[in-house]
Amino acid sequence: MAKSLIEHAFDFVSASSEEVPFTKIWEYVKQEAGLSEEAAATKVGQFFTNMMLDGRFVTLGENKWDLRSRHTFDKVHIDMKDVYNEDDIPSDDLEEELERRSEEADFEEEQTSEVSDEEGETSSESDFE
Repeated sequence: MAKSLIEHAFDFVSASSEEVPFTKIWEYVKQEAGLSEEAAATKVGQFFTNMMLDGRFVTLGENKWDLRSRHTFDKVHIDMKDVYNEDDIPSDDLEEELERRSEEADFEEEQTSEVSDEEGETSSESDFE
């Protein structure tokens, strides 16, 4: 049975003694799998995604990869609070976003009050009949 692309990558990274750029991994995988340039072009995106999802690999920044087992949690863990921080949003964008949210809330409040007004009119008309 032929090896999967990700298994070729695992073999290559395992044999390396240091982190490996993705381009070198992909070149090795293409060669071992016998992929044409055309086939490689259609598979590279899915292959990259598979590496991201495969728990055996870890990206170390600057598109360099290694085996997760060779690194401590502290070195490879990304705190999502550091990634998604409101301080990173330019103040103009933040102000626009807050204004948009406020306008949406005002609109929803208007819609709710119009519905309750209409319900009040309907009930008062039925009182006259």
